[in-house]
Amino acid sequence: MPRSYLARHLAFSVLVVLGVALATFLLLHAVPGDPAQAVLGEHARPAAVAALRRQWGLSDSLPQQLGHYVADLVTLRLGESYFYNAPVTTLIGSRIGLTAALVVMASIFAVIITVPLATLAAARRDGIADHLVRAVTIAGLGMPSFWFGIVLIEIFALRLHVLPVGGSGASPAGFLRSLVLPALTAALAIVPLLVRSLRVGMIEVLDSDFIATARAKGLREPRVLIWHVARNAVIPTLTLLGLNIAFLVGSTVVVERVFALNGLGSLLLDAIINRDFPVVQSVTLVLAISVVVINLLTDVAAARLDPRIRLR
Repeated sequence: MPRSYLARHLAFSVLVVLGVALATFLLLHAVPGDPAQAVLGEHARPAAVAALRRQWGLSDSLPQQLGHYVADLVTLRLGESYFYNAPVTTLIGSRIGLTAALVVMASIFAVIITVPLATLAAARRDGIADHLVRAVTIAGLGMPSFWFGIVLIEIFALRLHVLPVGGSGASPAGFLRSLVLPALTAALAIVPLLVRSLRVGMIEVLDSDFIATARAKGLREPRVLIWHVARNAVIPTLTLLGLNIAFLVGSTVVVERVFALNGLGSLLLDAIINRDFPVVQSVTLVLAISVVVINLLTDVAAARLDPRIRLR
């Protein structure tokens, strides 16, 4: 792969991360609310609030605060949480593993569900199975992720009692069991788009001349679908999967709250409520970097699979 291809993507990724950091900083300071007042309470004395603001540097002008923030980013200092009174790196380090595991498991579930459904729909084009799959995916597009979570909790946790309602478990096995429903909830939110994309790609490949040649050679239909159709139709879906995995990173805010998981999503939501600027800025930056890295890896994988992408 040409180095210029990677260099362009890396440069663009750095600009995106810096843009997200700047936008987060400005939006936090534009939203009404005082972090010092939120920590000390409504009935705190004005002198105490002013002293705490000076201690945190919130009394400085906005350009001065931005300068301090940029300097801290350059030196990789994320500061301390206003609300938890602990280093932000410690808070993020204690929760990032759960969110990463949730995203990975959700991605695996999404692939496991998408490939058979898209293959069935493409192989039975305009048949009952195809119409059924398309109807289900259209219905799924209109359903919010938290609704899927509530339904799954009702079925598998409250009625069947096979999976926990929430929490992260007390053992490795319990941890994995506790992630099944949240991961499935997150996966179901992106499966409709993936199924529709892969189905369309597979139908286009099915009409190609080399598929007719493969069938004329006597190859069985499952082998044709898997080794010839799916492999050539996967690139657009791979790009879409990368974008939706990036979406999963952000959607963990809702999923973690529904299933009472203490990951980055819950940390971010609590920090927003408590006006904890350092935590909000740092978690948003971590999520932005994750999204950028996922998209970069997706682009690199697509370029590896299809040389035409590199030529463009």
